[in-house]
Amino acid sequence: MRRAVFITGTDTEIGKTVVSAAIIHTLQEKNISCGVMKPIQCGGDDIQILKEVSQINEPPSLINPYSFSKPFSPHLASKLEKRKIDLEKIYRSYLTLKEKYQVLVVEGAGGLLVPISKDLFMVDLIKRLNIGIIIVVGLRVGAINHSLLTIEIAKKYGLEIIGLIFNQNQQEISPISKEDSPLIISKLSQTKILGMIPYLEVLEKKGNQELTKREFFKEITKKINLKYILEDKLPAKRNKILKDRDRSLVWHPFTQMKDYQELEPLIIEEGKGCFLKDIEGNWYLDGISSLWVNLHGHQKREIDEALISQVNKISHSTLLGLGNVPSVELAGKLLEITPQGLSKFFYSDNGSTAVEIALKIAFQYWQHKKEVKKNKFLTFYNAYHGDTIGSVSVGGIDLFYKTFAPLLFSSFRVKAPYCYRCHLNLTYPDCQISCLQELEDLLVKHHQEISALILEPIVQGAAGMIIQPEGFLKRVRELTKKYQVLMIADEVATGFGRTGKMFACQWERVVPDIMCLAKSITAGYLPLAVTITTEEVYHAFLGEYEEKKTFFHGHTYTGNPLACACGLANLEIFEKEKILIKLENKIKFLNQELKYFLNLEHVGEVRQKGFMVGIELVKNKELKIPYHFEEKIGLKVTQAIRKKRVILRPLGETIVLMPPLSISKDELKFLLEVTYDGIKEVE
Repeated sequence: MRRAVFITGTDTEIGKTVVSAAIIHTLQEKNISCGVMKPIQCGGDDIQILKEVSQINEPPSLINPYSFSKPFSPHLASKLEKRKIDLEKIYRSYLTLKEKYQVLVVEGAGGLLVPISKDLFMVDLIKRLNIGIIIVVGLRVGAINHSLLTIEIAKKYGLEIIGLIFNQNQQEISPISKEDSPLIISKLSQTKILGMIPYLEVLEKKGNQELTKREFFKEITKKINLKYILEDKLPAKRNKILKDRDRSLVWHPFTQMKDYQELEPLIIEEGKGCFLKDIEGNWYLDGISSLWVNLHGHQKREIDEALISQVNKISHSTLLGLGNVPSVELAGKLLEITPQGLSKFFYSDNGSTAVEIALKIAFQYWQHKKEVKKNKFLTFYNAYHGDTIGSVSVGGIDLFYKTFAPLLFSSFRVKAPYCYRCHLNLTYPDCQISCLQELEDLLVKHHQEISALILEPIVQGAAGMIIQPEGFLKRVRELTKKYQVLMIADEVATGFGRTGKMFACQWERVVPDIMCLAKSITAGYLPLAVTITTEEVYHAFLGEYEEKKTFFHGHTYTGNPLACACGLANLEIFEKEKILIKLENKIKFLNQELKYFLNLEHVGEVRQKGFMVGIELVKNKELKIPYHFEEKIGLKVTQAIRKKRVILRPLGETIVLMPPLSISKDELKFLLEVTYDGIKEVE
């Protein structure tokens, strides 16, 4: 049985309260406990009518979180009374009531596009509540147009439309309109008719009000098909089939499937803001931004609209010898925000391909420069640059590298700074970053063989959020220039505000020869990547056709218009909402709260740069003894955290936090509390 329904309409004054009250009355007649909620009321006495019919005894602030005296739209009424409408407050009230009753009837204010604030509409509230809607249609002039527009909006926002209830709330109406309009609307919109309420004389009675209401609702309920209203379209059977097929058909990445098949699958069906909802209706805080990609929350309206708008134009055209509008515009926006000197943009579709392209460009650059011996790469231990053959070849994590060693080309490697476990047994800053000497020694000896050095600037992400000491990145760049080696900055994970600046290279004012971007470039909507080069690198590929200097590389979905449209919307949000400025206080709050984790017995080090956090767990804190791989300590902690409705994914024995940049301080506090408790529980 459906647990909740939302009553909305094509307009105001069309009978939403009448329909809500009738449904409540009917359910109670069937001995089904029924709660009622009117999240926002602006003038009128709707909530009093609903309370009287339902006869529930709940605090007014619970069933009607926001009540305004003026009969204006919510955003104006709230503005006049200087009260801000908080969707989360409404959501919490909704959950409380939903737990108390078998069915909860929620009545909206006006239609779907009634503004709640300058940025939010009634449809956003419905999405947050994740609730099916019944659309009440007033049978009057304009009914067809108003209904179809309302249904179109509902479908655009992904709302579940339970059906339509037509209400003849005017005595005078054409018989043809009364009979034909509902059928036309239902057929054109493919939406079920749940009821047809005729104009009822009982409304005009002035006698015994109690009797009149009883008779009134009795007449109405005869006209409504309650079966369809209560029927749940997401039965347990479907969920079981999905879970069984997930176990039997889908091979999940970076996942031991033997273990996975023994667990209850968590299958995500929806997202809103910083939360994900599974097929059972449970909501989880997305503590890792859906693997480091989501920036502004799920279902960010501006990006949704940009994507839909582009779909209505064209979804894909090749970039091989052709251009498309979004890819050109996105390149222009990226030119404005990336380190000055990077000016040529080569698109692909993920971080690994962005790195592959960078490696091939660097190699071919030196071939064109007649430096044919410069055909190797220099990378760092603990580095991660992707999962394709080339990107793994310049990786430095044995877990990802060792199995495929026979397939890979050889690269030079040097130790990267890992101050918590310094291989030189020194302490920063007294060490003066002595590990850089090993890098320079290798460059002195082999620079004539090295085409490019590749690194993750500031933070080695997959290694466990290992933070490089201040000055390291700048000195690396100086060395690459000194020894004429190209520098590739892999900003796939660190780009787009993750470290507190738009790009990590900007912390030390470094301009690489080549930069790789992906992950958050579309704010977590669609796959897109870009490899950016300087004019110097680009010009080495120019020549006559017969010289074959062309960069012979490309992907089918290179520069996909849909993805680029999302990328543009993403950058517009950064600018419009001043994301990086707003982030500063949240980073400070995060830094302060993370200090408490060091009180836990098995937390060895807490590493943070902006919104990138790694909490390294150790078996022995004093001796820094790590857990064994087979102990699965990271998995055990994140599984405990998942039970508390937060999704995290560890990197070995390091618990990673990387929430969306849009996360609120309250949500961030919740994330930290649950993570702390999860670690403590497993300890």
